[in-house]
Amino acid sequence: MEALERYDVSPETAWVGALAAIVVTIAAAALAFPARVYDEFIWRYFIGPVRVDATTADCLIYDTGTGEVREVVTDGTTGSCTAGAGEFVVTEGYTVTSTVGYILILVFMLAGVYLFLERFDLDPLREAFYALFPFILFGGALRTVEDAFIAALEAGQTPGMEYPASAALISPFIYFTVFAIALVAFFVSKWLERQGQVETYTRPFGLIGVAVLLPTFGYLVLLSITEEYIRLYPGILLAILGIATVSAVITYFAVDAQWPSFHAGTGLMGLVVIWAHAVDGVANVLANDWTHLWHGLNYGAKHPFNQLVMDLTGAIQGGEYVAGVYVGEAWPFFLVKLAAPVLILSLFDDEFMQDSPRFSVLLLGVVVAIGLGPGTRDMIRVAFAI
Repeated sequence: MEALERYDVSPETAWVGALAAIVVTIAAAALAFPARVYDEFIWRYFIGPVRVDATTADCLIYDTGTGEVREVVTDGTTGSCTAGAGEFVVTEGYTVTSTVGYILILVFMLAGVYLFLERFDLDPLREAFYALFPFILFGGALRTVEDAFIAALEAGQTPGMEYPASAALISPFIYFTVFAIALVAFFVSKWLERQGQVETYTRPFGLIGVAVLLPTFGYLVLLSITEEYIRLYPGILLAILGIATVSAVITYFAVDAQWPSFHAGTGLMGLVVIWAHAVDGVANVLANDWTHLWHGLNYGAKHPFNQLVMDLTGAIQGGEYVAGVYVGEAWPFFLVKLAAPVLILSLFDDEFMQDSPRFSVLLLGVVVAIGLGPGTRDMIRVAFAI
């Protein structure tokens, strides 16, 4: 900060300059060392997995010599997901490398958002936190729309959107898509506030979130009525939301009774944080171990951590059964998703919330999004059997 003041550079300008420098550096490195930087890093860990997710292929095989990309469906018709000389295989989902990369991008972009919001009056902050909630649900529902597009392709039909346009609905690009929509909603809401049309911007902001969420979910419901490749199982929604809500409430009040300082600063926002991650935990457990109670589709883990938890559980239990009773292998992930937000909330004590109210609420919003975004997607995806 002293260096910025010495050269009379605002933090916002410094952030934009850093962003430009990063983009130019990566672009220059990709041009100078295309095989090592673009092929083996950018395409392999960031572009390729998105493309796999946007197609019916089980994997892609990239030829580093020619740049040719071959789609593979592992049913024997187009080969197997085995790389030859000068090739590598890309599958959907996250790797350790991509996860670390996305975390770094998230931290950097979070700093930019914080600097941007410093220019606006965000009070009342707690109401702003709750108003952001429907946009996070919208993001999960919108991601599931892309899953429905893939289901349409697998059924031999033309989806509403195809790759590369559909990449805007796939992680990580969907985060920018939802952020852009939320940003427009924020500007509209602040304009209404300045015009005296509303008392506070948070109400129209939240209502716009609901307005984009409902038709998105409604589109999926419509598909389940009119198309054969998608079907709604309401019991799955009720099971996930019910278990998540009960477990979150019990966890919140149990922690509040034992360690009241944990929630002194956040209040009921802490319950929202725990609930968001509980939804993610329950949805993951159900998707991996309990779909046989409804439609029997196998989803598997997309994140390395989820897979690690399942592998360790299976190794310790010796399988999916304990004393002859089926318990699955993903259940510890649910416990992790209850414990993690509690530990995070312990950092948001009353002093921290009062000293840095804007930053605190922004961080809490991010914590909710990290859990509820993918959790909503998993919940809706399993509920619609896609």
